Amino acid sequence: MNESELKETLRRHGQEQVLRWWEELGSDARAELARQVGQIEWDKLSLSAEDGRRGAIAPIEGLSVAEIAARKEEYFAIGRDAVRAGKAAAVLLAGGQGTRLGSDAPKGTYDIGLTRPLYIFEQLVRNLQEVTSACGASIPLLIMTSEKNDCETREFFEKHDCFGYPREDIFFFRQAMAPCMDLEGKILLEDKGRIALSPNGNGGWYSSLVKAGLAEAMAARGVEWYNVFAVDNVLQRICDPVFLGATIASGKASGAKVVRKAEPHERVGVLCLEDGLPSVVEYYELSEEMANLRGADGNLVYSFGVILNYLFRADTLKAIADKRLPLHAAKKKIPYLAPDGTFVKPEAENGYKFETLILDMIRYAGTCLPFEVVREREFAPIKNKTGTDSVDTARALLQKNGVEL
Repeated sequence: MNESELKETLRRHGQEQVLRWWEELGSDARAELARQVGQIEWDKLSLSAEDGRRGAIAPIEGLSVAEIAARKEEYFAIGRDAVRAGKAAAVLLAGGQGTRLGSDAPKGTYDIGLTRPLYIFEQLVRNLQEVTSACGASIPLLIMTSEKNDCETREFFEKHDCFGYPREDIFFFRQAMAPCMDLEGKILLEDKGRIALSPNGNGGWYSSLVKAGLAEAMAARGVEWYNVFAVDNVLQRICDPVFLGATIASGKASGAKVVRKAEPHERVGVLCLEDGLPSVVEYYELSEEMANLRGADGNLVYSFGVILNYLFRADTLKAIADKRLPLHAAKKKIPYLAPDGTFVKPEAENGYKFETLILDMIRYAGTCLPFEVVREREFAPIKNKTGTDSVDTARALLQKNGVEL
């Protein structure tokens, strides 16, 4: 994008302030700013308020722990054969920092050991190695980083020799970014030659994978299923052959590991149907009647709490990419460069960050299999340093499951 094209693009979208300090910039800074502007998906950016209304909500049928146990061997065989045929890949969403844990390093580098070092990344690799050993085949591990932690994450894996995982089966790719806007819809700058950017949400993993050339590379390897999971659940089973086999056998385009809600108002998203399509409804969006509704078996009807461990069929992902996921605007405190050239760290929400959500991918997939897992065996999230969903609670659950700390 040359200078005249850059200026015309910004003029057309009412964002001329991006070039406020253009004359002060050197050639490298100008090129970088033009690159950033060229990557903006203008048709997606919108501050239009969502009315918050949901469609018709109904329960979704899924597999209970008991139903899975009854067909475990059958599902395992289907999943094992898929892994051996190279049809599964694991996608680790690892773009975040350990800020809430008191660390500025990538979250996956946090040490959760007690008598020995045990890093979050290491534990996740160990979990995946259990599956590769059981299936007798390696699985591609695709690790999504961010601009902020990409180099440090790569160096960490190299330093630890990838924790024994085959180096040729580990691939890193950066998450795409989206520009931040002020409350009036004007793009913010973080310095005179750089737009304030934020990661484009967990729904951006596939478009980022495509941009990195890895979707094409995985297709060449014969990958038909992607298991996407978050960095903070240290007990999760990755490319679990039983989960994979059950989803394949169901004929559905996606699968979601879920846990039963501990009580009606537990603060977790609930997998259900919305206007006949799979959807995740937040706990506060359920009416009192729906939240407390119980079936003939005594269980909550809306009880499938999602844990961000999903399976997606590769051909479905291509179709979803063609539809283009919507960007959601979230009010945030965004540091920025003021018109007078001073750098401001706001104390109140001053703008919007835009993100795509993996929850929309479930809806766009059209069908989804809820796959219930036992909370104490597969759900040990690390969100906080202490208290609920913390390092302490995760350590206790790891020890309960026989992991030496």
